[in-house]
Amino acid sequence: MIKNFVEELRWRGMIQDIMPGTEEKLLEGSTAAYVGIDPTADSLHIGHLVSVMILKHFQNCGHKPIALVGGATGMIGDPSMKSQERNLLDEETLHHNIEGIRSQLARFLDFESDAPNRAELVNNYDWMKDYSFLNFIRDIGKHITVNYMMAKDSVKMRLQRDSSEGMSFTEFSYQLLQGYDFFWLYQNKGVRLQMGGSDQWGNITTGTELIRRIAGGEAFALTCPLIRKADGKKFGKTEKGNIWLDASRTSPYEFYQFWLNVSDEDAERYIKIFTMLDRETIEAAIAEHRADPGRRSLQQLLAREVTVMVHGQKEYDNAVSASRMLFGNSTSSELRALDEKTFLAVFDGVPTFDVPASSLPCPIIDFLSVHTAVFPSKGECRKMIQGGGVSVNKDKVTSLDRVIGPEDIIDGKYILAQKGKKNYYIINVK
Repeated sequence: MIKNFVEELRWRGMIQDIMPGTEEKLLEGSTAAYVGIDPTADSLHIGHLVSVMILKHFQNCGHKPIALVGGATGMIGDPSMKSQERNLLDEETLHHNIEGIRSQLARFLDFESDAPNRAELVNNYDWMKDYSFLNFIRDIGKHITVNYMMAKDSVKMRLQRDSSEGMSFTEFSYQLLQGYDFFWLYQNKGVRLQMGGSDQWGNITTGTELIRRIAGGEAFALTCPLIRKADGKKFGKTEKGNIWLDASRTSPYEFYQFWLNVSDEDAERYIKIFTMLDRETIEAAIAEHRADPGRRSLQQLLAREVTVMVHGQKEYDNAVSASRMLFGNSTSSELRALDEKTFLAVFDGVPTFDVPASSLPCPIIDFLSVHTAVFPSKGECRKMIQGGGVSVNKDKVTSLDRVIGPEDIIDGKYILAQKGKKNYYIINVK
């Protein structure tokens, strides 16, 4: 059954521009549409998630999503909203990146079933690699004027920002190549709609124009707004850089924490954009959050939904468990269950000390006040242990005679000391 895809995106705040007739075309029956992704890395980051979610909703509404990985256009670089030309990628790197992206998209889209609207992955390098330059400018280039291309915002803005160096012909040709992608998919895959971020509007409409001029056909365009945080800063960036979908680049704990720490205003927007929850559920969750913002129930729901979707239930559970390390009553076994990257992410920024492995075993008072500076004196250390305020690896120290030994080392490297409720220290055993 075909559901109203445009209406679904509209209430979620996911439409910026839409070509007249798009909604009506999609209501006629199952339609194929595509989104392009440049394979500049071997992982998607959350900046890509809006486009991926659009494809997911598209399939959910009964239509056929096509993800185009730009093996050819990735060699050039899209000038849209960019301040300088990209580094060009070699073929081997592109192939590696495409394989990484392919496996990530499979978490969101159904590529494997027998459904007529199962998703498809295509690579524009497949139809561009044997297309000669002379044939391309003869067959395609003659249909689009330089005046038309110069009028695009992506070109005008780039030229205004970078008037000293200008814009290479390589970059200038990008919109013609992307337009040809749309035309090729129109001819060979029955694609009638291209979707993307609002910065892609000029490139997408070049494709609809090519289809009209060469094939006399009708095609459509839809873009979503570029996501910004409420304070105007770029979405998906932290001090450490992008939030990646690849767990080896951004740990599930860091990923979960990103969503957990968004502002109330952003949470109300993001819950609509980045989850598949229905309207009734989302509106009820927003109302509950507004009644008691201090509980941050909306952020918790958002973090759960997105983390489970990207990393799975087990990694979400691990992230929640790791989050309790700093503020909850977590146990030694939960601490030891953390992988090293998550352990270091949880305790990022806490004071660290190095001790030689040869110093173990060692009485705890000497360990915390002589070999390290967790305590400034043995007397203060002794007093706090007697008051029940010292823990090692989340286990409370109950005896002044406690000895720190090799069995206390986590991952063969670390011992975690805690003084009071909030003061943590990592001891690196070397």
